[in-house]
Amino acid sequence: MTYNSYGCMIKIQIFLFSFLKRTKPYTLNMTMKNKAKINIHTIANTILHGSCTEKLKEIPDSTVDLIFADPPYYMQTEGVLLRPEGSAFSGVGDHWDKFGGYNEYDLFCAAWLTECKRVLKKNGSIWVIGAFQNIYRLGFIMQNLGFWILNDVIWSKPNAVPNFAGSRFQNSHETLLWCTTHKKARYTFNYKTMKSLNNGRQEKSVWDIGICIGEERLRDKNGVKAHSTQKPEKLLTRIILASSRPDDLVLDPFFGTGTTGSAAKKLGRRYIGIEREEKYIKIAEQRIASVVPAADAYSNLSLEVKPPKVPMKKLLEKGFLKTGQELFDKHGKKPAKIKKNGHLIDQDGVLSIHKMAAKHLKKENHNGWDYWYFYENGVLESIHTLRGKYAAKYL
Repeated sequence: MTYNSYGCMIKIQIFLFSFLKRTKPYTLNMTMKNKAKINIHTIANTILHGSCTEKLKEIPDSTVDLIFADPPYYMQTEGVLLRPEGSAFSGVGDHWDKFGGYNEYDLFCAAWLTECKRVLKKNGSIWVIGAFQNIYRLGFIMQNLGFWILNDVIWSKPNAVPNFAGSRFQNSHETLLWCTTHKKARYTFNYKTMKSLNNGRQEKSVWDIGICIGEERLRDKNGVKAHSTQKPEKLLTRIILASSRPDDLVLDPFFGTGTTGSAAKKLGRRYIGIEREEKYIKIAEQRIASVVPAADAYSNLSLEVKPPKVPMKKLLEKGFLKTGQELFDKHGKKPAKIKKNGHLIDQDGVLSIHKMAAKHLKKENHNGWDYWYFYENGVLESIHTLRGKYAAKYL
């Protein structure tokens, strides 16, 4: 069966009505009437109290840049989990993770994902996290709704909770689906930023990030963890840095204790949280209020800014470089001298900065601005930085 956006919406509506006729009502008040939309600017950097499907209906169409969704996993845990020494392990037994069966869970997910697709901008993207209990159902529903999957990212947990019974493999990862609303979306991906944060290597789709422990784990006055599924802020920081720009609006329809809002504020993005549990909202508000935004090269996406096109001759004319000056590779080796016309000369002949770099690398082509360095006060500096200095002074 094939789906298009209009046809899929009709099918979802028919499914919702037919399901509601034969099942007990869930806590969500599902209606197909459009609620009055609120001004998106008035709810930026706030937490909306209520069920996600109802509150999502109040958000105007195509107003959100990025969504992170950490829905109930429908863990289906039974009984008490015991550690080897006999103490009880506090897992996920919360009422918000309880459903009457897969049909009810699918209905719930289809409803909130439909609304998420509506509020996302044309070129926005969404991250949905889950585990083996639910991620395959979520992926199926998302593809049927017309979402286009860009990546499935594995969150690998080096300090995952062990399988106490020793009856199966330790569950040491969760899966994130990164999607756009359609196949041809011009989504945000800050490739250079992620590469720099990965020590100059292309970022992969397996992320080693520890679960919340120690001081990061929020606890109540009795020392009990405030939320059973609190996500590490490092995970949300990476997601937001990878797929948003400064001042973008980030929505989290399952806000919990505010990890998404905390990371968003720190990175100079706006946020909207939706949460139905008042106890979580109070914790999230206090947490986010204490966050101080960090204005740095990563959060400002300085690495993503394309350098101005300034030719070598201009740098020579204004004294940023000199005729006869030596340039080197990043290791301070393989020197070549600058000629008056901006080309380089070595023992084999004269070439442009690009062709000379390619020759040294034994390649056909290479960007010379990324290859050549010069000594400034005894320190190697990339000639790439000189284009920015030229632009700041003369452009």
